[in-house]
Amino acid sequence: MTDFDLGASIPPHTAHAVSVSLPTWKSNIGYEEGEDWVVGRMSTGYPRFFIHRSIQAFAADIVARFGPKDSKAFLFPTRQIAERCLTFVKAHAPPTVAASLDIVHLVLDTTASNPEALATLSPAISAVLCSQEGFPFVKQFWQHTGDGVSSRRAEFCHALFKDGLLRLDDGITETPPPMSPKPCRGPRRYQRTSSVDTTKATPSPKRNPNGDLTTGPDIQETSRFLEERFGRNLDVSFFQPAKSAIKRRIAGALRSDRELTASPPPEHEMESNSRGIVNLKEEDIYLFPCGMSAIFNSHRALLGVRGNMKSVNFGFPYVDTFKILQKFGPGAVFYGHAAESDLDDLEKRLEGGERFLALFCEFPGNPLLTCPNLRRIRQLADRYDFAVVVDETIGTFANVNVLPFADIVASSLTKIFSGDCNVMGGSAIFNPNSRYYAALKEWARTGGYEDTYWPEDVMFMERNSRDFASRIDRINANAEAICDVLRESPLVKSVFYPKFNESAVNYEACKLPGGGYGGLLSVVFHRHEHAVAFYDTVQTAKGPSLGTNFTLTSPYVLLAHYQELDWAEGFGVERDLIRISVGLEEPRHIVNVFKTALKAAEEMA
Repeated sequence: MTDFDLGASIPPHTAHAVSVSLPTWKSNIGYEEGEDWVVGRMSTGYPRFFIHRSIQAFAADIVARFGPKDSKAFLFPTRQIAERCLTFVKAHAPPTVAASLDIVHLVLDTTASNPEALATLSPAISAVLCSQEGFPFVKQFWQHTGDGVSSRRAEFCHALFKDGLLRLDDGITETPPPMSPKPCRGPRRYQRTSSVDTTKATPSPKRNPNGDLTTGPDIQETSRFLEERFGRNLDVSFFQPAKSAIKRRIAGALRSDRELTASPPPEHEMESNSRGIVNLKEEDIYLFPCGMSAIFNSHRALLGVRGNMKSVNFGFPYVDTFKILQKFGPGAVFYGHAAESDLDDLEKRLEGGERFLALFCEFPGNPLLTCPNLRRIRQLADRYDFAVVVDETIGTFANVNVLPFADIVASSLTKIFSGDCNVMGGSAIFNPNSRYYAALKEWARTGGYEDTYWPEDVMFMERNSRDFASRIDRINANAEAICDVLRESPLVKSVFYPKFNESAVNYEACKLPGGGYGGLLSVVFHRHEHAVAFYDTVQTAKGPSLGTNFTLTSPYVLLAHYQELDWAEGFGVERDLIRISVGLEEPRHIVNVFKTALKAAEEMA
């Protein structure tokens, strides 16, 4: 997987791909500058930044029917989320912009024939209509929160909309039809041309005799109504068991690569888990449409149960985590180095009487792979009454166990848990031993939590994650081998990896006995020219995201912090840093790929 055209999806020919090819250093800059030679060729992009074509098409049809001329629409899965978007824009935009906003709520028309075939999926869309001037403000909410619709939900609901099966919500509550316990077949009037995870040029999936999905030239398959495709390829009757399996994998319980069954798994399975918390239950794990949604809603939950207080962002953060803490609530105190001296300063603040809602951190951090001292943070939290929220996406719960130190653990399932780079997802665990546990559970029970994870996305995530545990060892080993190659090169100034960082002792404190150091590393060269030559030459997939089953390389700081490069460098995050997410390739092959790229950089001298 190395030969990608500019703007092509990664993986190739995948309708719901999570990454996009930016194969040269210049193309990354062109993307950030909005140059048409890059942006005009992009078939897709990272979903929270690039609005998927399926979502754009549905939004355009909603505007054509309900909106003023030249308005835009952003699609959300529920009325409550759309209304939160309005509240956000009203707080941040000029009054004239806020006054132009409107919401259109579309729900399933339960008077249609055979509605039970659809009601199990709860298809609904709430569109926020805005002016051109309001677009960037609504886009901020979309990007930061991760609570926009998924491309699969948009594709499915758009088909219903075209067939007249979604109606304006007039506020009249109707009694829903009984949910069918069996997968139902939609009538032929519901048919449309579509695919679940392929483009028109790609053969659609079908099952082989073993029941596994393969690709084949079944032309009729691409013309089936989407609900029928659920019934054949992604059986909607297994939606709830799929969520259960995902949650148990996140807990590190026994259920891993088993085939799904309709009967619920025994509860005692949860007692033995890699989290080391025997009272952890399946219902303590909450699923979200993406990892940023998990972080945003964890923040919402804590504001809801603890009040309007500032938070602490500890360590150099993924960009949107800090934006959430800054823009939703009273703000945050920022410690960009995650050093012991930062904890000393925080402790002085606490001793002086300052109080905080929560401390948010990543373990390890992105992109410097720095690990905060969770033991000391936990001690401070217990003494001074603040919550601890840890994002374990990069460490992964197959390598580290951070739950004993946290009140909430968040993770992006989009990354290595899925691996296939074709579906989004996120999770948050409420630690049952947390002092805030009862209040958090009550918040969730009384409407704070909405399960908006689209069933089709759930089914893909369950399928992708079955071999999650078995992939980790290979990825860990490949990453260490690449680290060794880079560390030996005289062109390289720094390699960032948990095993070799100054904070390695903090990683070891959370590392599982059989765990490794993860699949993410970063490299900085002595000279800009060497970084460019290395990136342009390296024969891997090149684009945003991480945790893919194939190696994925990115000039991360250019993409994440292009408008604030000087600020990032103030925290040791150099603008020419290249981030490498290591995959499952044959070890000797992937090592040679990086040796070849280093040789090309050497020839620039």
